[in-house]
Amino acid sequence: MGGTKNYYYSMLTLLFICFFINIHPSFGADSILANQSLSGNHTIVSSGGNYELGFFEPGNSSKYYIGIWFKKVPEQTVVWVANRENPVSNKYSSELKVVDGNLVLFDEMQTQVWSTETNSTSGSPVAVLLDDGNLVLRNGSSSALWQSLDYPSHTWLPGSKISYNKRTNKMKTLTSWKNSEDPAPGLYTLEVDPINNQSVILWNRTKQIWKSGPWDGQAFSLVPEMRHNSYSLFNFNYVSNENETSFSYYVTQNTFLISRTIMDFSGQYQLFSWLEKNNKWSLIWSLPKEQCEVSDVCGAYGICNQIALPPCNCLPGFKSRFEKSWSLGDYSGGCVRNIMLECGKTNASDGQKEVFGKYSYIKLPDNSQSVSYVQSIGGCKSVCLSNCTCSAYSYHDDTCFTWNTDLFNMQQLSKDDINGKVIYIRLSPVEFSIKSRRFVYGAVGGSSAVMLIILLGLLFVVIRRRKVKSAKAVEGTLVSYGYKDIKIATKNFSERRNMDQTRDGKVDFFPARAAKVTIDRGDILGILDPNLDGSADIEQVTKICKLGCWCIQDNENVRPSMSQIVQVLEGITDMNQPPDPQRLQVFMDMDNEEDIVFFTEKLSSPSWQIQS
Repeated sequence: MGGTKNYYYSMLTLLFICFFINIHPSFGADSILANQSLSGNHTIVSSGGNYELGFFEPGNSSKYYIGIWFKKVPEQTVVWVANRENPVSNKYSSELKVVDGNLVLFDEMQTQVWSTETNSTSGSPVAVLLDDGNLVLRNGSSSALWQSLDYPSHTWLPGSKISYNKRTNKMKTLTSWKNSEDPAPGLYTLEVDPINNQSVILWNRTKQIWKSGPWDGQAFSLVPEMRHNSYSLFNFNYVSNENETSFSYYVTQNTFLISRTIMDFSGQYQLFSWLEKNNKWSLIWSLPKEQCEVSDVCGAYGICNQIALPPCNCLPGFKSRFEKSWSLGDYSGGCVRNIMLECGKTNASDGQKEVFGKYSYIKLPDNSQSVSYVQSIGGCKSVCLSNCTCSAYSYHDDTCFTWNTDLFNMQQLSKDDINGKVIYIRLSPVEFSIKSRRFVYGAVGGSSAVMLIILLGLLFVVIRRRKVKSAKAVEGTLVSYGYKDIKIATKNFSERRNMDQTRDGKVDFFPARAAKVTIDRGDILGILDPNLDGSADIEQVTKICKLGCWCIQDNENVRPSMSQIVQVLEGITDMNQPPDPQRLQVFMDMDNEEDIVFFTEKLSSPSWQIQS
């Protein structure tokens, strides 16, 4: 009886193992055989455990791709994609398998979406993932019928190469993804120069945006950083013969170093190494060095700010053409006008024709035309107004420049950058009519200043309570103020409390003045209520003012959370000096009520004002 029971247990175990092998044909292996397929969450892993192949879903995309990624890196980092242009929607009913001598991907409808497309008639091919990240399709022997390194995507791995075949005129290039969620071929390509074979070129479609300079045996002439000690970890190799010209690189001193170079969708060619101690990728270099050096990176009417996140923004009066792509880091679609121009047509609301937005501290766009006979900025404006195709003008160095095309490659510079110029861009008067400007005045003033008003109101209450010694608080805790206290301090949250008139009759908007004093490190005590007679803790006043400026930053990502605000008020943490809150600058220059002036530094938007 016991023998029979053991027999049945053995049979059940054997059946279970066979069933498991059948539904997980490639789990734990480095190969896909002719009678096997890969689908769902099943993967194959290279023999040394360096790389893994399977279905992956980039970002929040609902599409699936066959890719190769680092097995030993916790953050999934894809280095090669098979079906870049033909994703599948269901990884569980899609299959990657060897059919008729080729490795083929079928979608959920069993339609072929990708293949190695070899002419092999081998009867027993096998797909093997090697420890250098190369996926190889072999026949019964060891010869390769096809390999992924001959078809790189956006990543250049150690041991692989980019090349130019002189016999076939074919290139092995790196091509960027479209964006962070779409591995389809993007705008940027890195390739060997087919004319001067000793250099590499970075292209944006057909436009050259960077060139390495010739190879001298150790480095490219325009990449002197390659001679730095950090490059001693890598050995770059150049080969040129009658068949091909190629560049490759290898890891030298530390064979365990995980590295990769990529053609990023930002337009930069980048080298990374994995820091296991910090559990993150470390950027060693980018070429071009700065994001804003990449030609057309922000598209038409986009402006690049090297110290801002994101680096690209649309000018006031414009919006991103493709919002989804823009949110994923692909800014190449540029910006479009909120309201299209109707050249020469008068706006019935205020009798104005087109107006010009004034943008300061700007690296001017490409393709300008100089107008030699114009001797003044007014004349330059008239020239542009008289031409319906004129999109912008600038007058500097006693010369008039106009643009008759879309504007590309504008960059926001700092105030002290001598390359910064002023440009006037044509806008619809409807965009900035008197009515809309008054709306902006009220809406921006009310919403942007409310936090600063409340914080300054709290400061007023704190100082007054301390002065009359009526405040009571438990040591180590915040002083508690009711809604009534804040309401009284801010006069029912009224902006009138914050609007003063100076001796020369000008209107002074208090929150804007307080912000300017804070950022310029001016006389902080000078903004206090005169009734306090300067009796206040300057450190505390400064803290409140800085905190208020951080709370009304234009970039929501840099505003502090409520928990961070509490920590600052309790003295647990400190904060850096804030940049200018752009929205408050609308109130900083009201000498001419027809003008609204905005200016910025650091993370804010570009400087501009309206000229009618």
